[in-house]
Amino acid sequence: MSKQLIISVSREFGSGGHLVAEKLSERFNLPLYDKNLLREIAGERDLNAQKLEKYDEVPKLRFFSRTVNGHSSSPEENIANLQFDFLRKKAERGDSFIVVGRCAETVLKEFECMIPVFILADRPEKVKRIMELHNLTKNEAELMVHRENRKRKEYHNYYSTVKWGDSRNYDMTINSGRLGIDKTVDILETYIRERNNLIQENNSI
Repeated sequence: MSKQLIISVSREFGSGGHLVAEKLSERFNLPLYDKNLLREIAGERDLNAQKLEKYDEVPKLRFFSRTVNGHSSSPEENIANLQFDFLRKKAERGDSFIVVGRCAETVLKEFECMIPVFILADRPEKVKRIMELHNLTKNEAELMVHRENRKRKEYHNYYSTVKWGDSRNYDMTINSGRLGIDKTVDILETYIRERNNLIQENNSI
């Protein structure tokens, strides 16, 4: 495996993408960054982590914010940029890690060691998963899936020139509902190891 490996896991809400990222973290023995990014940032800057988490992966409210001299009044945008800067600094230091969401496939696209994947699922699978995870009715789960995926799409598309879920933005897009979570992880692990080996070979030439 090459000296540095970064895996970016983007995901539809209800696809099990976070669970996929957790399992990849175990298999590659890499730290996983999601909401805990903000806890690290809060610790470094002596800020309240709970207040920061309110704006985590939340779309910017464009009509209620303004930018003056490069400084935004939007807490959503400021929190997003704190996370982007944190990820860039870790990548520049040569750290290896897995990151869930947070536009990492865009923010870290200049790093050759970064392998981005996108996890999706069919709507019935997503609804079923959310019903079970949150003890919701089918209608409640359908509304939640629609609302959360709309937020993720708006958030991503504000900070990226490539649209959320567009296969051109990722090494792999995979439907986790077709083979299940564990086999999805198996496929991704095989691909990532092969891709990482190729990066290592190219860097040794």
